[in-house]
Amino acid sequence: MKKVFFVLVAALVFYQLYQTTPPIVQTAKHNNVILYATSWCGYCKKTRQFLAENNIQYTEYDVEESEEARRQFAALNAKGVPVLDIQGTIIYGYDMNETKKVLSAANLM
Repeated sequence: MKKVFFVLVAALVFYQLYQTTPPIVQTAKHNNVILYATSWCGYCKKTRQFLAENNIQYTEYDVEESEEARRQFAALNAKGVPVLDIQGTIIYGYDMNETKKVLSAANLM
């Protein structure tokens, strides 16, 4: 019985530490759209194209080229690119449905 209890507790701790879906994080509100990306990432390229096609101005930080970008990226608990920060709402990964929803709510689209 003790072994079963220990295994269940260990599994719960492991699950809490290694969840694969990060939560949407709220940060300080601002009027910017910020893209954290890399030069080689295909989804980053698609995100850039989407923003350009919709005339959405944004600031891009290459997380491989800039130490400051890496610090900001780490502060968002991001694990991969692209990461969009739309007026303080963080979108992890390439999710155009969520991106459109957040941009519309912010009256940017």
